[in-house]
Amino acid sequence: MHMEHTSVAAAQPEGGVAGWVVDLVDTLGGPGAGLAIALENLFPPLPSEMILPLTGFAAARGVLSVASALFWTTLGSVVGAVALYWIGRLYGRDRVRAIWAKLPLVKKSDLDRTEEWFAKHGTKAVFLGRMVPVFRSLISVPAGVERMPLPVFVALTALGSLIWNSVLVLAGYWLGDQWSVVDTYVGVFTKVVLALAALALVAYLVVRRRDSRKARHRTS
Repeated sequence: MHMEHTSVAAAQPEGGVAGWVVDLVDTLGGPGAGLAIALENLFPPLPSEMILPLTGFAAARGVLSVASALFWTTLGSVVGAVALYWIGRLYGRDRVRAIWAKLPLVKKSDLDRTEEWFAKHGTKAVFLGRMVPVFRSLISVPAGVERMPLPVFVALTALGSLIWNSVLVLAGYWLGDQWSVVDTYVGVFTKVVLALAALALVAYLVVRRRDSRKARHRTS
């Protein structure tokens, strides 16, 4: 048993973001994992698909318990998300509308429809968004802008984060020194999500440009 623990410990990463996460969790335990995830929410380039499996890997090495890993990473997710929520809330709808009005190929009616959509589907967007890479951080800002009730936001964020964190932490725990497999697969999923988002944006801009041309032809 001791030999297995030694081999797993010897396989832990050194250097880079992975090494930083390992050092943080080894030094601070659960609070270190929570801090890493809180920062991941504020700075999306820090990948949860690396931090969470590494936290599970630390649990497998006996640095902390699985329960502690899930508690602190979920708390960190909520703290980071609430910070972004307040940025959106304090920035306010008026400023967002002012910026929106200056963007090319968009109309005030587009923002009106977006707000109406968020009013109807915002709870699902926040809950499910916590399980989508990149968007798990971004979704907090419109929730603040649209002034979603804070208790509702916190509850949805905590539940969605707990599901996402549990999958990745437990995967890292079970895979041990093969934790990077999780990072690889979630990385592919992230690229697919970003590619679909980029295609949707391009399609939107193409349709908007075509509509604006038709409008100019009709007025001329």
